[in-house]
Amino acid sequence: MTTPVRTALQETTLRSATREVVIGHDRPFCLIGERINPTGRRIFQDQLRAGDLSAIERDVAAQVAGGADVLDVNMGVPLTDEADLLARAITLVQSLTDLPICIDSSVVEALEAGLATYQGRALVNSITAEDDRMAAILPLVKKYDAAVIALPNDADEIPMDADKRLELVGKIVEVATKEYGIALADIVIDPLAMPIGADTSVVQTTLETIRRIRDTYGLNMTCGASNVSFGMPGRHTIGAAYLPMAMTAGLTSAIMDARTPEIVEAVKAADLLLGHDEWGGSWIAAHRAKQATLQESGAT
Repeated sequence: MTTPVRTALQETTLRSATREVVIGHDRPFCLIGERINPTGRRIFQDQLRAGDLSAIERDVAAQVAGGADVLDVNMGVPLTDEADLLARAITLVQSLTDLPICIDSSVVEALEAGLATYQGRALVNSITAEDDRMAAILPLVKKYDAAVIALPNDADEIPMDADKRLELVGKIVEVATKEYGIALADIVIDPLAMPIGADTSVVQTTLETIRRIRDTYGLNMTCGASNVSFGMPGRHTIGAAYLPMAMTAGLTSAIMDARTPEIVEAVKAADLLLGHDEWGGSWIAAHRAKQATLQESGAT
């Protein structure tokens, strides 16, 4: 596959019914709150099976309070009608907040139900470079005028080198833009953040991948922020170091738990230092708000 000439840096626009969020290389980092997800949460799964969605209300409130810009909504619960559950969850989330939504499912029928229900312009999570996954999901992305997260792995492997990842990014871009008419700006790449506990070289590979995707395609990128620290102690400290490094390389968003102030504040500090917080207005406002809260609570 021929390496393309460097493309302009892209901006990916997401919307709810009343709010717009733009992900871009010259904009503040986009925090995608990941908590509305039953994976590994047995009690939450049991509640959802029983039709109790009340935990979603608490999760939305916590992610919004933590500073999320977009909310990832996943309703992958075994032994349920995921399409119906996801549609109901999206309706509930949109009644609680005006943040845009990332619709997260591996089930095509659930994705379509979610997209049909959603009021706005969603982000779909996700596709891979596998032909059948692109053929199943990209038509929905086009039909509902959404953006999509794409992972550069295929049926053969999760590539461990940047060259192969770039090759698969090229495949995704070619298929999405030429076969389905999806705008380049609406493709958000997950460069594959791997656990450093398994191999201490994986972060360098991911950072190289991020830089090359930015420089070659100008695409926006996201990742599961907690993947890097999986299995290690002091995970929040690792995350707080990793995301600013990845931002410098070109990462423009992350799917993460916005309830972790250590990581959120590290990202906001990186925005300031990278010139994505004009005159430091957001940093100063957040500091003043924190000081006011401490004073109200009687803390020193």
